[in-house]
Amino acid sequence: MKNEIITYNPHVSVDCVVFGFDGEELKILLIERTLNDDAENFSDKKLPGSIIYEDEDLDSAATRILNELTGLKNIFLHQFKSFGDPKRTSNLRDKNWLEKTTKLKIGRIVTVGYVALIKIDRKIIFESENTTAHWYDVKSLANIQLAFDHNQIAGEALRYIRRSVMLEPFILFDLLPKKFTMTQLRNLYDIVLETKSDVRNFQKKMLQIEGLEPLEEVQKDVPYRAPRLYSFKKARRREGTKARM
Repeated sequence: MKNEIITYNPHVSVDCVVFGFDGEELKILLIERTLNDDAENFSDKKLPGSIIYEDEDLDSAATRILNELTGLKNIFLHQFKSFGDPKRTSNLRDKNWLEKTTKLKIGRIVTVGYVALIKIDRKIIFESENTTAHWYDVKSLANIQLAFDHNQIAGEALRYIRRSVMLEPFILFDLLPKKFTMTQLRNLYDIVLETKSDVRNFQKKMLQIEGLEPLEEVQKDVPYRAPRLYSFKKARRREGTKARM
């Protein structure tokens, strides 16, 4: 053991899994990257993420990187899992892209996953000739090969959200507009949990949530009997980089 050379690797990154809801489908925010290379020109997709600075804590890094890649600010991010498979950076194309964008020699990277639920009307603002940010259906991930191990990270984040909703269903309100119908809430709940709720039982269950309030308003401009609108007021402060799920 005395003559054995041990190599230490300092690289740590964060990857952000951001979910939104457009009223019909659960969405995920992905970065589409383009790299012009002597050998190839490719464009593919990844989660918003990058290497952290040497003097930066993880939560600050997640907030900074998400803002730099999407323009999003004041997002509630929650750390949910770390990913450290030594082979996660074995793809040369991914490794070369990361080295060119960070100007670092990259070996093994351990990444820390963060998850966020946001209203999909939040503006995605990012200007770069090499990357763009877009919403994609979560269902489409089955047919998209993301960079690195980002398919695995996105899948783990979705499973984490599902477990969280079972314990604290109020987190779903982060995905809905300020005023919403019970049907919209039920559709979102069923999409996230991949279930089909009974209408009466679901409404009874939801109305037990502290902070959910019926309004003296109905949905406008619908070709059927206008349903009542609801709103949700957060009952307590949550923790995370900004809040806890």
